[in-house]
Amino acid sequence: MKKKILGFIQVNILPFILQLIVRFIYLTNKKRFHYPAPMDDEAFILTMWHGDLLMQPLNYRKFKKNGTTKVIVSEHRDGETIRKVVEYLGVGALSGSSTRGGAKALLGAIKSIRKGIDVAITPDGPKGPIYEVADGIVLIAQKTNAKILSFYAKPSSSWQMKSWDKFVVPKPFGTIDFYVSEPFSIEGLNMEDAKEKIKNNMRKIDV
Repeated sequence: MKKKILGFIQVNILPFILQLIVRFIYLTNKKRFHYPAPMDDEAFILTMWHGDLLMQPLNYRKFKKNGTTKVIVSEHRDGETIRKVVEYLGVGALSGSSTRGGAKALLGAIKSIRKGIDVAITPDGPKGPIYEVADGIVLIAQKTNAKILSFYAKPSSSWQMKSWDKFVVPKPFGTIDFYVSEPFSIEGLNMEDAKEKIKNNMRKIDV
């Protein structure tokens, strides 16, 4: 009974509280945006490290005000919590990850991009290794020829969780620099070269 109650709280109550915290952090920080030129005419693959995920839904909503995106989340209770949090923040979700439901997530991502919907993925999620790019993002890009945008948030002050992904929570009342890279392509590259290019482009905006 206790387990069921805790599960209900995690899936149905916690997401609402978490999205309020994210909004509070966003609203109480000064914000500086470092964006490329507007690009509302095509669908992209959006990539960010797992530990930098917290503020990215609002980063996206600012960058692409009229855009639609879906983030790939894993098929377990933690993933369901994340799905509901990002939906509160105006972002949809695709179920599946490299550890569970991968094929379904891949097909859903390809279909979404072909419909003009951006797809967001944490290439080192859901369980690491940290700052390493898994195959999924490469396969999606190869199947759709979609370009990739790297997202990054740099707070002036933050808490860093003792988790495998070094999850970052910005502190309120500071400054957050929000970054989106120039679009880049991995067309024509083999798997390893494509993963290396994605990793290098993500590091370029880690300033």
